[in-house]
Amino acid sequence: MTLQPENWTLPQNVLVVLAHPDDPEFFCGATLARWADAGHQIDYCLLCCGNKGWNEATPPDMTPEALCALRLQEQEAAARIIGVRSVEFLDHEDGYLVPDLALRREVVRQIRAKRPDILVTCDPQNLFATYGLNHPDHRAAGQAVLDAVFPAGGNPFYFPDLLEAGLQPHTPREVWISLTNQPDVTLDITEFWERRLNAVLQHKSQIPDVPKLVDRLRSRHTNDSTPENPRYEDRFKVVRYG
Repeated sequence: MTLQPENWTLPQNVLVVLAHPDDPEFFCGATLARWADAGHQIDYCLLCCGNKGWNEATPPDMTPEALCALRLQEQEAAARIIGVRSVEFLDHEDGYLVPDLALRREVVRQIRAKRPDILVTCDPQNLFATYGLNHPDHRAAGQAVLDAVFPAGGNPFYFPDLLEAGLQPHTPREVWISLTNQPDVTLDITEFWERRLNAVLQHKSQIPDVPKLVDRLRSRHTNDSTPENPRYEDRFKVVRYG
């Protein structure tokens, strides 16, 4: 058997914990599609509903409540394209996410309930992104998730009320950290790039200029490829516990 860079020989349970609707598709949607097609089971947990995702194309009569509902529908549509098994929203206020103990406990609950082999999040140390400053919710989500994985997720002395609720300690075997400046694993996702683009485009409320976005995303091919024959990669920092 020729192993892919993931080196997984059996189907994996994958839990993706990020801040907003559209983060999974923008950050690593092609990788998630690759995993779904390989038979791995993927669940999303999104911490915020995205009710402050305003842009210049947002209708003037849009309310935060209506935008939240719309973004949840868009995320469900995108997840179906990727091949995701389930999507759960924790409905924290967009823009106000704080990596405190309460949020850490919520993520620990998710880890113990879903018991993933693989957990995907983003890098809390990444202050800058390709579009400028990285959103504070992204950094807060990454910090809360990493703090939940270690030391809390697998330690019965953390959040004993979760034990009383029947949620036994659990540590994912691997944590895949996207949107990072410290990658150590690179995946060729060219085969899944168009599917990821299709999933991204389901987030219509967040895309004021579709052609401009498509051009920007298409330009991110590898340096050793061309626009006529592009190759695309996703990069991660991977932390392994077993």
